[in-house]
Amino acid sequence: MSDTVSNTTSGLPPKPEFNIAKIARELVITFAIGVGIMIPMVLLRTQDVRGKLVIEQHWQEMFFALILLVVGRFGLILLDKQKPAFALIVGLAMAVAGWTMHFPTEVLEVFMLAAGLILVIRALLGLWRQAKGITLNDIENGKKRREELLKNSTGYISIFVVALAILLPFLSDILSTILPSFLGGDSSFIAGLSTRYVIDVSTLILTYVLLAWGLNIVVGYAGLLDLGFVAFYAVGSYSFAILAREFNIGFWTALPLAGFFAMMSGLILGFPVLKLRGDYFAIVTLGFGEIVRILLLNLYDLTGGPDGINGVPRPGFGNVVFYKRAKEEGTQTFTDFFSNTFWQIDYSSTHRIIFLYYIVLVLCLLVAIFTMRIRKQPLGRAWEALRENEVAAESLGINRTNIKLAAFAISATWGGFAGAFFASRQGFISPESYTFIESAIILAIVVMGGMGNLMGIALAAIILIGLPELFRELDEYRMAAFGFGLVLIMIWRPTGLISFRDPTVLLFGKKHKKQQVEEIAHD
Repeated sequence: MSDTVSNTTSGLPPKPEFNIAKIARELVITFAIGVGIMIPMVLLRTQDVRGKLVIEQHWQEMFFALILLVVGRFGLILLDKQKPAFALIVGLAMAVAGWTMHFPTEVLEVFMLAAGLILVIRALLGLWRQAKGITLNDIENGKKRREELLKNSTGYISIFVVALAILLPFLSDILSTILPSFLGGDSSFIAGLSTRYVIDVSTLILTYVLLAWGLNIVVGYAGLLDLGFVAFYAVGSYSFAILAREFNIGFWTALPLAGFFAMMSGLILGFPVLKLRGDYFAIVTLGFGEIVRILLLNLYDLTGGPDGINGVPRPGFGNVVFYKRAKEEGTQTFTDFFSNTFWQIDYSSTHRIIFLYYIVLVLCLLVAIFTMRIRKQPLGRAWEALRENEVAAESLGINRTNIKLAAFAISATWGGFAGAFFASRQGFISPESYTFIESAIILAIVVMGGMGNLMGIALAAIILIGLPELFRELDEYRMAAFGFGLVLIMIWRPTGLISFRDPTVLLFGKKHKKQQVEEIAHD
């Protein structure tokens, strides 16, 4: 008892009791939960054999998966009990096993190796802290200093990221000319930075960034849990497709119209449901998303039903088209347009991909600028007031209904823009693209990035959308990698990747807040 008190008062981390019986009981519980989860996911699988559905049993995969689960949990327990030396041994054993042993699948080998390396890194960090005598107060102060440093450098990081995004399609050419001596004649990895696949994936990521920033207005600023945001995404897509195909309206004219129709749908949803709060509000928005999807399936004459709408026109730039030859009178190709200038460009199928990439990049920048500006306006401050305490905000004279309607309308507008871009990029849309899972992914990006923080949301979109692309070769295990990434983020940063969210107006000003942070760090 005295050791625990002295450790606590001195700032040293208290040493938890190392009870073998409790550890064994926790490992047994972990094993039992793992068996319950893995029986339907790993052990039993359906296989089509000569037109018949047969259930196959994979006992080996389940056995090794359970070993990975139990041993990994044992390593985490050792870290919690402040036994980093033993955790290091367990981590090294897992890493060596994943590197040298032959598991039933490559996925298990990768997971065993990755889990072992993570455990080794955390154990080495624990040993270093013990050797340096780092206390709990030192760790907490270090976290606060890093958070403050990240806050102060957010602007510079944002400028660097925007510049990198602008140069991405030409990054390989730029680096190959700037760094020829450092490559040693091998520039294959740099050449892969600007391939069509990389630009396509980046365009997809930016589309989700645009959607997440739109949802962030409702969830992050106004504090409303919207589970049907995909409805506005769908309205924007179908509005653009119908206007462009049936009425022959160009991309740049149909784009704001699609945003307008999405905004109107947001107002239609907002009026009847804004009196609800909490879980009831979330359930109603979820129902609205499903209503829109069912309407798209049943309004066959207008939306094509389950067949969708095909042949959605691609965006152009005036009379410039991104084809090898101009198909209509009054139009010219991208290469012909530049052939009349001093800059000669040969035809490439990637020109249209790059053009689409820059369109969504410009849309994202517009959303970011608009969001940062409106947050400092009275409307943005009213959103924050409602998010923190709705009753107190209403008692101060804030019209709760109008403020929430504004959040819904603006958020839906950006969702409509994203939907219009998606329809023009794909050339084909169907109700299957607007299921609840899309709303869940967009909401996960907002929550994992840090509600109300644009840079954190963008980083979360890169991780949550780009991670499954990295594991595309693993086929059915891609979603396992996606879930694994979600779990790691929730363990590492439970409040979001970049979780700080200062109010736009401080009672005593920023200087007083900075002085408080310096005093805490000094103590």
